[in-house]
Amino acid sequence: MAAKDDARSTPPPLPEPLAVAVADSHTHLDMQSGTPAEGLAKAASVGVTTVVQVGCDVPGSRWAAELAARYEQVHAAVALHPNEAPRIFLGDADSWSGQQRLAGGQAALDEALAEIDRLAALPHVLAVGETGLDYFRTGPEGVEIQKESFRRHIEMAKRHGKALVIHDRDAHEDVIAVLLEEGAPERTVFHCYSGDAEMAKTCAEHGWYLSFAGPVTFKANQPLRDALLATPLDRILVETDAPFLTPHPYRGRPNAPYLIPVTVRSMAATLGLAEDELSTAIAANTARAFGY
Repeated sequence: MAAKDDARSTPPPLPEPLAVAVADSHTHLDMQSGTPAEGLAKAASVGVTTVVQVGCDVPGSRWAAELAARYEQVHAAVALHPNEAPRIFLGDADSWSGQQRLAGGQAALDEALAEIDRLAALPHVLAVGETGLDYFRTGPEGVEIQKESFRRHIEMAKRHGKALVIHDRDAHEDVIAVLLEEGAPERTVFHCYSGDAEMAKTCAEHGWYLSFAGPVTFKANQPLRDALLATPLDRILVETDAPFLTPHPYRGRPNAPYLIPVTVRSMAATLGLAEDELSTAIAANTARAFGY
């Protein structure tokens, strides 16, 4: 058993470098092993020369903003994750988040959102997110709190002229409904897109970007590849969501930005495109989506 566990904790090997450099549109360097400098150098060595570091709570968002200020190739996104807002408001008695907290109520949520708003105004912070709805982790008691937080992040993104990064888990219809009710920012990105082909067409109609992660490479995920096929080439992004969602054939092992080429090559095969053609499109799309 120990040998198997050791294998799962071993980082996958470096893939062949991409000839055309791309960006990892969504990563969490603060949750990965090694230093950020090491992770960025490893990624750059295989043609992943830009990353978007995403915050999920106030401390993580501050860290993202500080990292982006320090490294030219890092852009920051700041937000309260959809699961974070209910934890602030209702408390986290079971300490699922690793931070056992008492219920803070509306005042605590307002205070946290005010800090995200302050960070979102910084020039090296290019996006507000990941925000949205997550019905997988949070129970019914947290839904309205999530929606309030989501609406306030949308307003923030529009006021500061930043991209909006969406987290959507088991909540497709409600996410789209809130975006349409509030009016989505001009640049809206669905991180780790998990909807079907019909939803991809709806997103395309509104000019939203869809970012695909490791799951698009999994054998059982043909519906997700169908969604990729339904997405206009000028709206496709790629991401790791590292350290999570490692692409096939390394599923279950630690993910990091340097594994982006594995996902890009799988996506190119699905789309019937040359690797360089897809990489060129992804690079242009990511720069357009985040405004850099």
